[in-house]
Amino acid sequence: MKPSRPTFLVALVVVLALITWAVLDTAYVSLPPLPWTAVPTLLLLALGEAFTGWNTLRRIRRKEGTRPVEPLVVARMAALAKASAHAAAVLAGVFAGFALGLADSLDKQTPRDDFFVSLGTFLAAVALVGAAYFLEFACRVPKDPEDEARDRGRSRA
Repeated sequence: MKPSRPTFLVALVVVLALITWAVLDTAYVSLPPLPWTAVPTLLLLALGEAFTGWNTLRRIRRKEGTRPVEPLVVARMAALAKASAHAAAVLAGVFAGFALGLADSLDKQTPRDDFFVSLGTFLAAVALVGAAYFLEFACRVPKDPEDEARDRGRSRA
């Protein structure tokens, strides 16, 4: 499994935002109000993944007071992180499209409420993307000290 690329995640957000913005113009009147419950859910997931990433990073680097982590557990966490980053990027794109589409209708109550819900959900999804990307980074195998010394010598040449 290859690490997630930030450019792919950003492209996913932009493409889905544009698609949502284009579709929202014709379909908004038939949609129910946006639920605000996605904001705390995404923030709690981001908090959990950030904490797990911090803990995993300490365990992989064998900081004092930590137990070694099983390789299979790290592989599962890396898969979770990659899936979370991609899913959160999709959600961020959809809700960014909602925010873009509703930005010109802030004088009406329902579109204004949906705008703030979509903006909050977009920010929470971006936080989850960041936490998932950090967890994915934390699951990487650290380089051997000999390899690091060799890499430093090559970059100076």
